Amino acid sequence: MTRPITAGVDGTEESLAALEWAGREAVRRGLPLRVLHAWRYEAVEGADRDTQRQWVTGAVTKSGRALAERHPELTVTTDVVEGGTVESLVAAAADAELLALGSRGHGAVVGFLLGSVGQQVIAEATRPVVLVRAGDRPAAEVAGRDVVVGQHGGPEDSAAALRFAFETAAARGATVRAVRAWNLPPVFAYSPASLKLLDDAGGLEPYERKALAEALKPWRERFPDVPVAEQVEMGSAGQVLLSVAARAQLVVVGRRAHLTAVGARIGSVAHGVLHHAECPVAVVPHD
Repeated sequence: MTRPITAGVDGTEESLAALEWAGREAVRRGLPLRVLHAWRYEAVEGADRDTQRQWVTGAVTKSGRALAERHPELTVTTDVVEGGTVESLVAAAADAELLALGSRGHGAVVGFLLGSVGQQVIAEATRPVVLVRAGDRPAAEVAGRDVVVGQHGGPEDSAAALRFAFETAAARGATVRAVRAWNLPPVFAYSPASLKLLDDAGGLEPYERKALAEALKPWRERFPDVPVAEQVEMGSAGQVLLSVAARAQLVVVGRRAHLTAVGARIGSVAHGVLHHAECPVAVVPHD
């Protein structure tokens, strides 16, 4: 089954920026685009349910038609679903290659002003969700700007994020910049087994470089034409990723898909990148 790229729209500037981004990505990947609006009837004098639905459907259809005119090779469908916004978007994401949503922009202090809807959708979606800020432009997707992806743990821990990054870079003819952050472990974390691993690797930083190389190996083999830059730095994962995000066309981060005792969470690294990166951010769930 061919999964479409889905863009959630509500008529705001940021959602239209997400729609434009999704359209360009769908063209690059050769996928259809679904334009989706989640609607719930609200009693308004002079506008019954049918009238309101006609208004909404007309606006969504107009947005989809305008995008199709700019990209004649793109198959565009429009859809208005009645129901809660979060529930409708999470359900749409499950059937999509990715879901693109808008953010309210970038300020002097914070980047993505992530509202409760976006936060809940990202936390609950089982497929990648890309946040696109208002004002995003195609000019940011140029040669010299990398697809940046965070890698941590063993090869399986970041496999989903790495897959997404390599697929995206392959479609764009871009370089994947894989970033691994590390910190000095506390003294009590050392054990004879861990010390032997470090000794075999030649020290902490060589150990981290080896771990990154091992995680990248299967994706280098699967995507031999995608250039790869490896970057290992000491520091927190969020800070290290943000330090290279300024020259990125997309930042890819993973999040654990399982629920915690307090419900679904985005995770501190993804949360920090979402709030401070200027470029679009893809959050990819993994087991």
